[in-house]
Amino acid sequence: MGHQVHFFERDVPYYRSRRDFEQCTYCEVTFYSDWAQVKKHALEVAEKSDVAMTASYLPDGQQISDDILDLARPLRVFYDLDTPVTLRNLEEGGATYVRADQISEFDLVLSFTGGKILRELEHRYGARMARPLYGCVDPDVYARVAASPEFACDLSYMGTYAPDREAKVEKLFLDPARRNRNRQFVLAGPMYPWDREWPENVRRVEHVSPDDHARFYSSSRITLNLTRPEMARWGWCPSGRFFEAAACGTPIITDWWEGLDQFFAPGQELQTVSAAEHVECALAMTDADLRACAKRARQRTLDEHTGFSRAWQLLRYFEEARSAPALRLEKVG
Repeated sequence: MGHQVHFFERDVPYYRSRRDFEQCTYCEVTFYSDWAQVKKHALEVAEKSDVAMTASYLPDGQQISDDILDLARPLRVFYDLDTPVTLRNLEEGGATYVRADQISEFDLVLSFTGGKILRELEHRYGARMARPLYGCVDPDVYARVAASPEFACDLSYMGTYAPDREAKVEKLFLDPARRNRNRQFVLAGPMYPWDREWPENVRRVEHVSPDDHARFYSSSRITLNLTRPEMARWGWCPSGRFFEAAACGTPIITDWWEGLDQFFAPGQELQTVSAAEHVECALAMTDADLRACAKRARQRTLDEHTGFSRAWQLLRYFEEARSAPALRLEKVG
């Protein structure tokens, strides 16, 4: 779209071992080991930019946001990829990457979660403008590919282990596996306890690289989406996995949360489940019915949930924030 992007990333071990690329053609990337080391250069770049954005889980995020908020020229933006967790942390004593008083200083606060949490940001925390920027998918990367024996299964689930999601994994994935020994299940994601007693028809995959996501979904007759309780409580929280699976033409079953029907039509583009019996009903659907649901979900994703769609949305938010009255009086007046 003609814009230049400079991305600064703290070079931490976890991301280093999982990094998708070291450089790319559409963005200048700078890795740094310490904010003090790169601060001068980063702020020089930010000062010349139209927009300077920080985000949740950013190491030294509070200090970096203070430095960005002191700049006069750029639009100052905060993007929270896990807003319910951030607000809970603020209620319980603070988040390491943002302070409550900083939220009202940003010109625009973006949230991966929409709905009523946007009103919470504006009314309780004083955000000048809170807008949703949901996950998305690159359809050039995520599309139907040949199935792989490594991932072939009747039902798959991809997600990092989380204690607060364990009950749903048990009820909507492991219980159906125990009750349907003739079907194959694949659980992908790190940090699950290897020494637990797994059903024999459940295969474990510790990590699926981004390059293999399309192959993973294309090998699943159905895939399962599960939402962490903190996210589900607020609703309007589509995981990026939704759009990845849909773009690959994979039928989706998911737990329910408020706002889900604004992204996909339950019963037509995906199936909602809240008990093992519901999962079994989905597994019993004909291949033709599953393909029809998947086809509709894929078209909906290509129409509404691509990176291109989100980029235009983001640019509109920037223009809206720029034109907000009396936006920067305390900084420039």
